[in-house]
Amino acid sequence: MELTSGDIKLRRFRKSDSIRLVELANNENISRNLRDGFPHPYTLQNAEEFIQRYIDLDPITIFAIEYKGEYVGNIGLTRGQDVYRKSAEVGYFIGEDYWNKGIVTTALNLITDYGFRNLNIVRILTGVYEHNLASQRVLEKCGYVKEGVFQKAVFKREKYWNEVRYAKLK
Repeated sequence: MELTSGDIKLRRFRKSDSIRLVELANNENISRNLRDGFPHPYTLQNAEEFIQRYIDLDPITIFAIEYKGEYVGNIGLTRGQDVYRKSAEVGYFIGEDYWNKGIVTTALNLITDYGFRNLNIVRILTGVYEHNLASQRVLEKCGYVKEGVFQKAVFKREKYWNEVRYAKLK
């Protein structure tokens, strides 16, 4: 399964992605915008365990992002449980060298369309830390609506941060 638009492709992970994943992910500027489950420093063991966990998903919900044939990041949907089973949370990152090129905007549009068409969900949501203005702009460009600001909802790097919540409906 691949999703493609122009120079952007979302595809399954390959075991050979692990070294490149370490190169991309072992960056404080990336980890500061993600949950603590995304470690820093990011090691080869972290990459191998991550890829092994998601390489054979069926249906696929976590994708490698390729730009001009090069692996540059990840994007995925995590389905809700119980009464939230018709919703999914989207999360993503790309290597810092690829910021501000429209890659995440295209990838987010691809996975949003895929989620609505193939996963029987009606709502995709996410939370962004208040200081991550670039990610907020991406979500808005893709038609996600700001639903609210959760005050001091995140404790990261020994500081409280507001979380800005976005969602898009089918």
